[in-house]
Amino acid sequence: MSYVVLENVVKHYKMGEVTVKAVDGVSFQIEKGEFAVIVGPSGAGKSTILNILGGMDTCDSGRVIVNNEEISTYNSKRLTAYRRYDIGFVFQFYNLINTLTALENVELANQICKNPLDAAQVLAEVGLKDRQNNFPSQLSGGEQQRVSIARALAKNPKLLLCDEPTGALDYTTGKLILSLLQKTCRSKGMTVIVITHNQAITPMADRVIKLKSGKVSDIIVNPNPTPVERIEW
Repeated sequence: MSYVVLENVVKHYKMGEVTVKAVDGVSFQIEKGEFAVIVGPSGAGKSTILNILGGMDTCDSGRVIVNNEEISTYNSKRLTAYRRYDIGFVFQFYNLINTLTALENVELANQICKNPLDAAQVLAEVGLKDRQNNFPSQLSGGEQQRVSIARALAKNPKLLLCDEPTGALDYTTGKLILSLLQKTCRSKGMTVIVITHNQAITPMADRVIKLKSGKVSDIIVNPNPTPVERIEW
């Protein structure tokens, strides 16, 4: 079985008298170690799917399977453990604690998981060996995002979920961050899912899942992903 499987997943939200179908019968699969991009315009259902995959939300119907575990049957206690031990999150905004150094921010993740990686070593891997004692206010946006990626990687997660990870960054820094995520996926054999509205980055992915109005409009498997450095947008 594929590493990530969604089968006919539905999620509705009530907004006053109106019911909004955020996700309307979505099915797709992602293989272990793939770099997958879920792309679509605002309101397509991308964040809802990411939240369901990350155990931050539940679906109304359908099945969600990660690493042969049907997480859509989990109660809240099991979902908490799943979020804590199995998932790494990288968001558009870095969510760093300003009173802690880069190293201390990464070490936070190590306190809540079972088999953490060494925080200093992970910071070195993301290119911040000489910045680990700096506070977030002393770091650029790209460096802060590297710290947040290091924090996610230090958990040694089975699945890395990235929600518009370059949304707050300039073009050049954004490319560096995407390159770092692509290389992390390759070197660690980690399954990485990036959600974005930016169609231009899809050539870097092994698998592209296109969403429109809560449905999958297309799935593209790319046998020869393009290195980020060669992509322009």
